Amino acid sequence: MAGLDPGPVVAPIAGGAEWRRGRFVMRVVALRDDVLRVRIGRSRALPEDASWAVLPEARRQHVDVQHEPGGFATEAVRVRIDAYTGTLAVADAAGRVILEDAADAPFSENGHAFTLTKTLPAETSIFGLGEKAGGLDRRGRSFVMWNTDAYRYQESSEPLYKDIPFFIGFEPNASRRGRAYGLFLDNTFRSRFEFGVRHPGQLSFGADGGAIDYYIMAGPTPADVQRAYAWLTGPPPLPPLWSFGYQQCRFSYMSQPEALLVAHRLRAARMPCDVIWFDIDVLEGHRPFVINKQAYPDFPGMVEELGQLGYRAIIITDLHIPRLEGVGYAPWETGAAHNHFVHDANGRVYIGKVWPGDCAFPDFTRKATREWWGTLLGREVLVDHVAGIWNDMNEPSVFGTPTRTMPLDAVHRIEEPGFATRTASHREIHNVFGMQNARATYDGMLALRPDRRPYVMSRATYAGGQRTSVVWTGDNSGTWNHLRMSTPMLLGLGLGGFAFAGCDLGGFAGSAPPELLTRWFQLGMFNPIARGHADKGSRHREPYVDGEPHSSIRRAAIEERYRLLPYIYTLAEEASRTGLPMMRPLFMEFPDAAGGYALDLEGGNQFMWGSALLVAPAPFPEEVDRYQVILPPGGWYDYWTGARIIDPALATLTGGSGTTAQAGDDPEQMPHRVDRVPQLDRLPVFVRAGHIIARQPLVQSTSETPQGPLELLIYPGPDCHGSIYLDDGLSFAFRDGAYLRVHHRCHREPDGATIVSLGRHEGTFGPWWTRLELAIHDAAAPTGPVRLDGAVVTDMRYDAQARVLRLGIPDQPSGGRLVVRS
Repeated sequence: MAGLDPGPVVAPIAGGAEWRRGRFVMRVVALRDDVLRVRIGRSRALPEDASWAVLPEARRQHVDVQHEPGGFATEAVRVRIDAYTGTLAVADAAGRVILEDAADAPFSENGHAFTLTKTLPAETSIFGLGEKAGGLDRRGRSFVMWNTDAYRYQESSEPLYKDIPFFIGFEPNASRRGRAYGLFLDNTFRSRFEFGVRHPGQLSFGADGGAIDYYIMAGPTPADVQRAYAWLTGPPPLPPLWSFGYQQCRFSYMSQPEALLVAHRLRAARMPCDVIWFDIDVLEGHRPFVINKQAYPDFPGMVEELGQLGYRAIIITDLHIPRLEGVGYAPWETGAAHNHFVHDANGRVYIGKVWPGDCAFPDFTRKATREWWGTLLGREVLVDHVAGIWNDMNEPSVFGTPTRTMPLDAVHRIEEPGFATRTASHREIHNVFGMQNARATYDGMLALRPDRRPYVMSRATYAGGQRTSVVWTGDNSGTWNHLRMSTPMLLGLGLGGFAFAGCDLGGFAGSAPPELLTRWFQLGMFNPIARGHADKGSRHREPYVDGEPHSSIRRAAIEERYRLLPYIYTLAEEASRTGLPMMRPLFMEFPDAAGGYALDLEGGNQFMWGSALLVAPAPFPEEVDRYQVILPPGGWYDYWTGARIIDPALATLTGGSGTTAQAGDDPEQMPHRVDRVPQLDRLPVFVRAGHIIARQPLVQSTSETPQGPLELLIYPGPDCHGSIYLDDGLSFAFRDGAYLRVHHRCHREPDGATIVSLGRHEGTFGPWWTRLELAIHDAAAPTGPVRLDGAVVTDMRYDAQARVLRLGIPDQPSGGRLVVRS
């Protein structure tokens, strides 16, 4: 910013500091000790303080700071502003730099556009930006934020459907304990991010217009950054339990008999499933809110029959409204009558071609328009009969235009609490258009069914959109590289706040061959949303197709997901409170190990499913070569066999027995490298020592009550623990205490005794189980009676070969103490 008017000054303000020079003003405020907000004005004043993404209660908060010359300090950070240049440096409490402006050119502008440049140390990796193809580490690449209909995208495709301008900088250096920071640029215009491309030691970000308003999260761990981002933009609400079952979709099931046939075939094949989706051919002429009575003569009756079979129905509702005058089509007539549509630059209703033909587009930046949209959801059968709504094509996608969207000079009206009332061009609104569409759907469903959790899936969104919708990765392809791409894409969405995300299992476009489809089903059962989907004209991809051995392998994969539902739903509830994703990159759980042990930071094929399970597919799934899995320090078990993992290279430290030979040579504190040969019937999954995992008896859908005991799989290790969360799975009664939460712990005494501390029940919701079956792994045979609160446990079985002790005991709401002496 050199060459500006003289007289720069850095002045203290409440919660931070303000720098002024000439026409520039920069305000840095500590919203929390570890979260800074930076705003820059270019006309002697700051821009409007408004946001579609950041919660008002977070944005307007600040903490007391210690003012110092040229800046300020909190308990977590120290902020310095150069009075002459305005360059900003943020360090931690010990003075180590977290993030600082590039000294040579920290700021540039070109008309309304701007670019900010900061240093990028050589050892820093970059993660995030939401839905991006390619490797997990974004360093060495540049990105564009502009929601785009990207049918059959590939690794190089950029941009894609979603715009989440938030990233995590992570320094995987064990000596500095894997330090991380976060940065979120809150700007809805087309924006750009570059990480060490033109200048290897610099990162830059900016936008074509709008406010310069960004947030720095100081960490120091990736999980700390993730929680801070959720504090800013909100965690996702807890979805209904049924949404974590398997879901079946196709573009399209062309008739009511075909949809029912699929539903009955899934049940006949004993393939657990909870949801049947209905794409646009369920609609008359692809018109939103009107059922195709010729293909679906009794849609309500069909949904009722699906319900009797244990299914829910989800129906698509695209946002474009066809221009149908004089035919009684209420969405067009009421929308036009009350001026609910986006205008073109000449003041007329903008019309663009989509599936139904000439269409108008609701102006979702108006609160009144969103409320009107919500009333449309109650027409005919939608909310009365379906469990969820699918908002597709909401980038917005427009056919037959070079940009695949509406003109940039189309006019929106911002009439929204917290914003100044004004008009805005599509340049500004494009990236939040899909987010506001999903918001309107969520709020509309909530207004019509206030006692039930809405379920909305959206293709396009912006930061903060996780508050009202789940997402999927759009129109992927049925190819091996798309299977490989799915994991880093879902990890990126999780880091962007979208803990509840999925991809089209088997790929949407093209036809996945049988082996690819089978492997995708196996991996997809460890995704937050497990939905099979396929394009029109491609071969069917329901799990029962292709015969044996594929049907049995796919069935087993789906069944394991259903057995793990207590663990999965507990992860989902944690995400709804903390913002931590269900599907996590390894560095989030093991930040101290990432640099020292070469964990996979680039490809992202390995990932954590919560804190307890590590999923390790082959890095190139089409290859048959043996590959190596690096397990972080801490001890591991094979999930399928229950056997404790011992790296052969570490056997000399343990004598092959798992007992440490010498202090300081503890193999549990070293990474384990194990080889795996790809097998069609087994996806490698490992359990982290020190965890307790809950499983349930098999059901065909979540509408069934499991019959039998709740199983607790206990894997001894340091800080051994596990939790279970349960509620009715549908309503908001959990907010008033109608939930069940139980924390279990276990440890081994110096004399070899295993102690399991069974937690007491918290909340008023009663569980479906009355008994527990404990499976203690890596256990020696008991040398005496096993006792629960002093009483002898008689239901006991020991498998000497597997080293697993199984115990059947009553579930005690008050908790209990189990003692096993070996």
